[in-house]
Amino acid sequence: MVPIPDDPSPLRRSILVWGLLLPIAWARPVMARAGEVKVAVAANFTAPMKRIAEAFERSSGHRVTAAYASTGKLHAQIAQGAPFQVLLSADARTPARLEAEGHAVPGTRLTYAMGRLALWSRDPGVVDAAGAVLRDERLTRGTRLAIADPKVAPYGAAAMQVLQRLGLEARLAPRLVTGQSIAQAWQFAATGNASMGFVALSQVMEGGRVTQGSAWVVPADLHDPLLQDAVLLKPGQDHEPARALLRFLRGDEARRIIRDFGYEP
Repeated sequence: MVPIPDDPSPLRRSILVWGLLLPIAWARPVMARAGEVKVAVAANFTAPMKRIAEAFERSSGHRVTAAYASTGKLHAQIAQGAPFQVLLSADARTPARLEAEGHAVPGTRLTYAMGRLALWSRDPGVVDAAGAVLRDERLTRGTRLAIADPKVAPYGAAAMQVLQRLGLEARLAPRLVTGQSIAQAWQFAATGNASMGFVALSQVMEGGRVTQGSAWVVPADLHDPLLQDAVLLKPGQDHEPARALLRFLRGDEARRIIRDFGYEP
């Protein structure tokens, strides 16, 4: 530290004081701009959102507080006044509905990802790469198949479409174990409470590959497209951190993370 003379001149004293204060003055605007954004996130997007939040916080200084649940439950909470500022939905219908209901800001919807569905088992060799295991007669004798609630979870609805289009719905209906969200469907399969389950590919993939167990990536033509839209909600209308997060979702770094987890950005 440079020593300060006992009795500096008025000019020199002024220079010394400003030299001490300027760093604080410059720091204040940065601190003032930093804020918090409250985000409601579809359960299937939990893992990539955690990575995106970390990257966003590093680049912006804003803090992300996220809640994860099925899209249907998030819609109900938002409609009842939950103070979320941004929604990352598992479908395109819910953000459009919220906009029509007056809970979302018109003109702010964007498709941030296209999801993929997978049939997955925690055990290697159980699920073949073509999904033929679904037609195995042994599946009707004791095997349990996890699925998200198709009434509230878009990935659950997609899984039911797969069974219908394969002509397997009636045969496999007694074997279904229904979770409240895609996160719970994954949990059933991951803990062995179900032998396998229809999950979001993002739940079992990172870095472009399935990280454990065995999986069949369901062909996209077996169900309706899993377009996932984000929207700015009314509590975030004049909140810059919320708008900044939506801009970040369009950027290269977020798109790389989205691809790593098996989505098409």
